[in-house]
Amino acid sequence: MIKMIALDLDNTLLNSEKEISARNERVLKALHDRGTHVVLCTGRPINAIWPYIEQLGLTRPDDFTITFNGGLVINNVTKEHMFELGMAKQDLQPLFDFVKEEHLPLDVLDFAKVYELSDQPGSIYRTVLKHIEFQNTPMADLPDTTFSKAVMAIPAERLSKVIAHLPAELKERYHAVQSQEMIMEFLPKRVDKHVGLKALLDHFGDDFSNLMAFGDADNDLGMIKAAGQGIVMANGLPEVKAAATALTDSNDDDGVATYCERYFADQLN
Repeated sequence: MIKMIALDLDNTLLNSEKEISARNERVLKALHDRGTHVVLCTGRPINAIWPYIEQLGLTRPDDFTITFNGGLVINNVTKEHMFELGMAKQDLQPLFDFVKEEHLPLDVLDFAKVYELSDQPGSIYRTVLKHIEFQNTPMADLPDTTFSKAVMAIPAERLSKVIAHLPAELKERYHAVQSQEMIMEFLPKRVDKHVGLKALLDHFGDDFSNLMAFGDADNDLGMIKAAGQGIVMANGLPEVKAAATALTDSNDDDGVATYCERYFADQLN
């Protein structure tokens, strides 16, 4: 029995205008009202997606969000951290060495703000991520705190070339995923959306057989594989589609609603 619906945002729940359509909103609100946990799963902090949380009415005491690609499970009301997994500053040194050698920008995130490395070339991450504090910081002055991830945000054509020649050491040390065509994320090795979802399912006394997950990209693959119902959008990547339980319409054709209306037909009538 599906008790939880996990939803990636970009190119999944959100259309090309970065909006939740009226149809998707209506269907998800109806399922939420009937007791299904609706959980947004994103690489962004909760403040950056708060308008979507409010739009769907996910503001009850038992509503949670998976942020930082599974590195943080946060209560939507109290903002308490139910689960978190991050990295120390020294864990990022191999990545620092790489971007210095290749003259690449890098943004480093804790669980509250973004540190844009000011002694590296300028990043385009500010144009992508809203509703969070950015702080220009030299690499040497980064605080000794727990970091959620590091992000390389550069034009898509250049990023594809960087990814093609990414050193094996970085692939082995980090969970490196491309979340958007212009964004490469470097996460703690164990961090994945399915890790955060497992913590949340455990909290509710459920397991992955009770989960329906929607996604499209590499950073959704873990939860798509783990979920009892792993649904991939028509616009999803081929390797993610290959792991799906089922496919649905594209993000611009209300694919989330299309599948839910069919699967939960008895609850939505």
